Amino acid sequence: MDWWVSLPKIELHAHLNGSIRNSTLLELAKGLGEKGTIVFSDVEHAILKKDRSLREVFKLFDVIHKVTTELETVTRITKEVVEDFAAENVVYLELRTTPKKNDLKGISKRSYMEAVVKGVMDVTTVEVDLAPQGLGMGHPVNSGGRSNLCNGTARKQKIYVRLLLSIDRRESTESAMETAKLALEMRHLGVTGIDLSGNPVVGEWATFLPALQFAKEGGLSITLHCGEVPNKEEIQAMLDFLPGRIGHACCFGEEEWRKLESSKIPVEICLTSNILTESISSIDLHHFADLHKAKHPMVLCTDDSGVFSTSLSDEYALASSTFGLGRSKMFQLAQDAIEFVFADDAVKAELREIFYSAGRKLDSDVRN
Repeated sequence: MDWWVSLPKIELHAHLNGSIRNSTLLELAKGLGEKGTIVFSDVEHAILKKDRSLREVFKLFDVIHKVTTELETVTRITKEVVEDFAAENVVYLELRTTPKKNDLKGISKRSYMEAVVKGVMDVTTVEVDLAPQGLGMGHPVNSGGRSNLCNGTARKQKIYVRLLLSIDRRESTESAMETAKLALEMRHLGVTGIDLSGNPVVGEWATFLPALQFAKEGGLSITLHCGEVPNKEEIQAMLDFLPGRIGHACCFGEEEWRKLESSKIPVEICLTSNILTESISSIDLHHFADLHKAKHPMVLCTDDSGVFSTSLSDEYALASSTFGLGRSKMFQLAQDAIEFVFADDAVKAELREIFYSAGRKLDSDVRN
């Protein structure tokens, strides 16, 4: 695994709460057990087990929802998630989360997102760049010209972090619009786009379209969970919307594939997630192979690294071994993802430099 860890990588589909460390979830779940909120013995096995069943996965998501009701916990989880991605040489991370509102605890969508931002800024293991988007659109920058949010001292290792605010499919049009407006207001705090996610059999596309259109017109990038279940009408409507990226694309028919191919919309591929959630029956049948053969833009991602017991390095190693792709092709796949990030041209230029330097350093291994 050393080579896959040393490979610079770009993560574009990572849910904050689903990326929680097992050790942190275990600690927090014990606390809930002591309070009587949950029966700890019912979830302990699922937390400690790595090869989880789909039933155990959903059980963990339920526990995660219960332990993330305090802003301090949200900050802690965010800090640890960024540290974990940085530790495996992820050089650019887009972290997505649904802004939570809890009136009983006095938590608003804004205070939730401020807790997330604090978690990013609390990272000290590496240098973190959390820059505003749209530097040419009147947003404030510091005298250095790059970012008014950059913590830590000058270090060799650096990770660029951007935030995506997720609209949950259970939300109303009004609630979705609130999230879109908050995202626009928080661009100076690293928010760069909007995600649509949640239970794919809940909600209607028309419910979220006004908020997504509003965000798009305001200059935010859009990514959509698309085709997680068969829904021809919705899939085609999503593709017609022309988002910046889509996630998963597991249940496309021939007509949808043709439309996707002509649109050149990049696809966020989550191999382990798709297998464990049974969206794809077996890894050798995954549409990664068809997309790669067609040279369609795509990027490997983790989805929920904690819940699915994976890492981005694991995903690259899995793709390589399953589909017979050598290190040179995998390096190119990682590098191509630069063009799909929701960041400005200056960041893309810096990422190209990182990959150029890494390519020279790893050249002997890449050729093998």
